[in-house]
Amino acid sequence: MDNLDIRILGRLLNNCRESDRQIGKELGISGGAVRARIRKMQNSKVIEKFTIRVEPPVLGYGVLYFVVSGQNTKEILEQVSLVGQPFFVVPCVGGVTVCSIVVKDNMEQKIELAKQLMKDVRVLSIFEAENPGYSTNLTKTDLEIIEKLLDNPREKIESIAKKTNLSTKTVTRCLEKLQENDGIQFTLIYDPTKIEGFIPHAILTWIERDLKETLTQMNEKFSDSYLQIPFISKNQIVLFMYSNDIFQMDDITQKVRNVNNVKSADLFIPKKITFLEKWLEDSIKEAKKSPTLHLSYQTN
Repeated sequence: MDNLDIRILGRLLNNCRESDRQIGKELGISGGAVRARIRKMQNSKVIEKFTIRVEPPVLGYGVLYFVVSGQNTKEILEQVSLVGQPFFVVPCVGGVTVCSIVVKDNMEQKIELAKQLMKDVRVLSIFEAENPGYSTNLTKTDLEIIEKLLDNPREKIESIAKKTNLSTKTVTRCLEKLQENDGIQFTLIYDPTKIEGFIPHAILTWIERDLKETLTQMNEKFSDSYLQIPFISKNQIVLFMYSNDIFQMDDITQKVRNVNNVKSADLFIPKKITFLEKWLEDSIKEAKKSPTLHLSYQTN
């Protein structure tokens, strides 16, 4: 892979519905060249699949994050499933796995329950994701379109309209609404082990004092190394980045630690990334039973 490939990958991670032509315009190449590079990354399995990621708070759920010792994904999923529905699981270099679960309410009780039930894996850290104020005013039509896009979030508007028996105008309006929601992301799943020439990594930072001010500083210093838009959760900022080699990666991590208000920063190098969609499919199925068109969610 070269710099153009990694930049195309980054654009698709942040919005996979962006057209090849628009990506090419931003990067100074043709839409056909972008399409060829995407196809190359799909054939080499760098891009595993395109997907739509819905943050659980959008549908009224809370999220618990775990950092556990071990790499046995099946065992870890079995353990976290005792407390809530799995959201994602990411084994990392160094023998740790980062994962999260979707829970409905009583977060503090769920944290204590996790500590009691998860006996077969060593839990290094548990923390709750603060509801960041995502828009939760969805309709049944919005959820129907999300459901159709789970298989192919890059699907054309005309095709979506045909499958849902909705007008192209309605589909277009719904897609615009979904894309404006920070808690809904049209993205992709990639295989970190297939990316040659670059090292994708995440830096989990714990922030004291002003979170937004700290994020602004980070954007000014590190945006050129971003693979994805940073994720904010309570008093954490997660930076999704890429480096050319381990020396550059170490240098960036040290610089992040030196940013004002950063209390600590932990480096994670993913080996595999898995997002689980069953919780979303179940939530959509349940929402369809509602007698109302508008579904207003609220987390506890």
